[in-house]
Amino acid sequence: MDKLDKIFESFSTHNLFSNKMVLQSNYSPDTIPHRDEQIEAVASILAPSLRGERVSNLFVFGKTGSGKTLSVQHVGNKISEKMKKMGQDNLKFLYVNCKLKKVADTEYRIIAELIHALGGKVPATGLPTDSVYSKFIDMVDDKKQVIVLVLDEIDQAVKKISDNFIYTLTRMNSELKNAQISIVGISNSLTFMENLDPRVRSSLGEEELVFPPYNALQLQDILRERAGRAFKEGIVEEGVIAKCAAYAAREHGDARRALDLLRVAGELAEREGSKKISLKHIDAANQKIERDKMLDVIESEPTQFQLVLYSIINLDERREARRRKIDGSKGEMMDDRIFTGDVYNAYQELCERTKNEVLTQRRIGDIVAEFDMLGIINARVLSKGRHGRTREIKLMLSPGIKEKAKEILEKGLNL
Repeated sequence: MDKLDKIFESFSTHNLFSNKMVLQSNYSPDTIPHRDEQIEAVASILAPSLRGERVSNLFVFGKTGSGKTLSVQHVGNKISEKMKKMGQDNLKFLYVNCKLKKVADTEYRIIAELIHALGGKVPATGLPTDSVYSKFIDMVDDKKQVIVLVLDEIDQAVKKISDNFIYTLTRMNSELKNAQISIVGISNSLTFMENLDPRVRSSLGEEELVFPPYNALQLQDILRERAGRAFKEGIVEEGVIAKCAAYAAREHGDARRALDLLRVAGELAEREGSKKISLKHIDAANQKIERDKMLDVIESEPTQFQLVLYSIINLDERREARRRKIDGSKGEMMDDRIFTGDVYNAYQELCERTKNEVLTQRRIGDIVAEFDMLGIINARVLSKGRHGRTREIKLMLSPGIKEKAKEILEKGLNL
C-alpha cells in the first residue's frame, strides 16, 4: 500500500464527525440559543407583512458572529412558511450578501443580483444602470406583493460604491403602484449609520436593533449543542468546549469563529489519526485560523493597500538578502532598518511599474497605521530631533504566510 492509499484508508475508516455540516457557517439551525429577545423583536417588526402591509425598514447591527443574519433569516423562513400555510404567495424575502465580490462591486451588480433572486436575468455588464433599475421595478410591480430586501454586510457595499443606492431603494415605493418594498440592512460596523447621508440614515433606520456579543458561557451552550450533533459520542475531550469558547469570547464573542475552531480542530485530529479532539488540537486550529484570516484580509484589501504591503515585503526581502551577504562575508553591519520614507519610495516605483495613481505620503502613512493595527506590521515611532519623526517598520508575517501573501499580491496586482 503506497502513502496515498494509507491516507485515503485512514480517512475512510477513521471518521470523528457524524455531521460536519452542523459546524459550517452556512448551516441554519432550528433553534438559536440566547437570541430569543432579538428574534421576537425582528418578528414583531416584520409580522405586518403577513397582512400584505409594507413593514418598517430595519437596521440590524452587532459584531461578527453575534447571530444577526441567522436570526433575520430564521424569522424570514418562519413568515414564509406561515404564508404558504395560508395559501398566499404575495410576500418575498430577497437575501443578498453584499460582501461577495461578484455582488458588491457596483450598484448594477447588486440590482442584477436582486433581479436574479426574483427569477429574472440581466447580463453581468453592459446595460445602463437605469435600465436595470427599471427592470427590477417592473418585476416587483408585476402584482400586489410585499418584498423584503435583506442586504447583509450592507456596510461593505457602501464602502465600495456609495450610500446613493440605499437611498434609491428606499425611495422606490413612490414609483410602485402594486407592490411595496422594505429593507433590512445588516452590518458588523457599529458606527456605520453615523457616516451615512442624513436622508439615507432617516429612511433606512426607521427601526434599529443591536445584537450584543455572546459571552463565554453562552458560547459554551452553542458549542455543546452543535458538537453533540457534529461529532460521534465521546470524541470531544473535557475542557475543549470551554477553551474554544474562551478563544472566541476574546474575539468579541464571535460564535462563527468558535464553531470554525471546533470544526478545524476535528479536521486536524482526524488528519493525525487521533481518536479524540484534545486541547492541543484547539491551539493548533487557532493558529491555522489566524493564519488564514490574515491571508483573507490581504486578499480583500484595495489595490493601494496591496501596493504598499508589496513594497514593504520587497524591502524586507532585500534587507534579509543584505544581512545574509554581510554575514557570509563577515563585513561590517550597516543600518538596514525600514522607515516610512523607504516604503514611500518603493511604493512610488511600484505605482509607476503597475500604472497606478500615486497617493500622497500622508495617505500612505494612514495605510501603514492600518497595517500596524491589523498586526501585519509593527510600526515604532522614532524621533529624528529637528528633522521630525519617522516610523521604523517591521514585517510581522511568518515566513510561510509571507510567501503566500506575496503570491496573493502578485496575482492581485498583475505582477
